[in-house]
Amino acid sequence: MDPIISLCGMRCDLCLAYRPNVEAHSDYQQLLSDGWNKYFGFRLTPEEIICDGCVLDENETLDKTCQVRPCVIERNITNCAACENYICDKLESILVDINTLQAKFDEPIPERDRELFIFPHENRQRLEKLRKNT
Repeated sequence: MDPIISLCGMRCDLCLAYRPNVEAHSDYQQLLSDGWNKYFGFRLTPEEIICDGCVLDENETLDKTCQVRPCVIERNITNCAACENYICDKLESILVDINTLQAKFDEPIPERDRELFIFPHENRQRLEKLRKNT
């Protein structure tokens, strides 16, 4: 599968909640519910965890309160990296960076946990790289 970059810089294709991933592995929903609770402090029921990604306007997304998606669509840009107001308050509130997240834990985050629960959502570095390439 080709990389699918969300409007805020997350990797939909790597996210366990992405519909093709859930359909191939229904156990991902419980795994992700537990992982998000551990690393991000919120829990969704496994049944709630399925997402089509936010790139297409008609897609069903997980975060119904996302402020970034309507902003990017309104500005008619590919993603936040192309925004003249980069980094705005809307984006800042959802940026994920492994170093910032790791600082919240006494023990190193296991590599497997990072791969499953964090890397798909590490959008800060991804957006910075996209900005440099535009």
